[in-house]
Amino acid sequence: MAGAKSSVLLDVKPWDDETDMAKLEEAARSVAMEGLTWGASKLVPVGYGMSKMQIMLTIVDDLVSVDDLIEDRLCAEPVDEFVQSCDIASFNKI
Repeated sequence: MAGAKSSVLLDVKPWDDETDMAKLEEAARSVAMEGLTWGASKLVPVGYGMSKMQIMLTIVDDLVSVDDLIEDRLCAEPVDEFVQSCDIASFNKI
C-alpha cells in the first residue's frame, strides 16, 4: 500500500526533575524529517517530581523509521541535552 501511514505515541523522558520541559518539547519538535508530522503533546507525572512528555506523531511508513527517529534524532545531539530516553507507547497503522 503506497503512502501507508502510522500514528505513534512516544514517551519522552527528561534527564531529571530540573530539565526544562518546554525546552525538551521544543528540541523534540525541532526534529524535521520528510514524512514526519508532529501532533499534540502533554506532560504526564511519573513520580518524584518528574514528568515525561507524551507526544503524538504521524509518519509515512516508507519515509520514516521510528527506531531511526528515536536513536538518530531524539536521543542524539543536540536534542539529547534534554532527552534521556524515548519509548514507543503505542504504534497504530492508519
